[in-house]
Amino acid sequence: MRRTVKLGLVAVAFLGLLMSAGMVVAADAPNMTGTWNLDVQTPSGSGTPVMVLKQEGEKLSGTYSGQLGETEVTGSIKDNKWTIKFDSAGVEIVYKGTVDGDACKGNVDLGAYGMGTFTGKRTKK
Repeated sequence: MRRTVKLGLVAVAFLGLLMSAGMVVAADAPNMTGTWNLDVQTPSGSGTPVMVLKQEGEKLSGTYSGQLGETEVTGSIKDNKWTIKFDSAGVEIVYKGTVDGDACKGNVDLGAYGMGTFTGKRTKK
């Protein structure tokens, strides 16, 4: 019995050490890696851009392809909240949203082009 308790305490201590070092991620932590089809709505019209994203820890990178052209994007994610930024013709475009599994939603700041909202779905392979 004592050996089982000692092994259990060692396992708990080791898990705590890994968590404090940022090496353990909760099983339900979101991962945005994949291809996202978005539906963007603005006062001046709508669009259906595609973002291909890669997540490494809290860092997001990838590409945007849509009415604003094709460009690289950068961003971050913490918990289920994320931000993506890119430049289009000298205007910074900022997507801010939340992710829940294979769905996302939020707001987009199109700079001089105004504000909008979006929803999105990750494509299944």
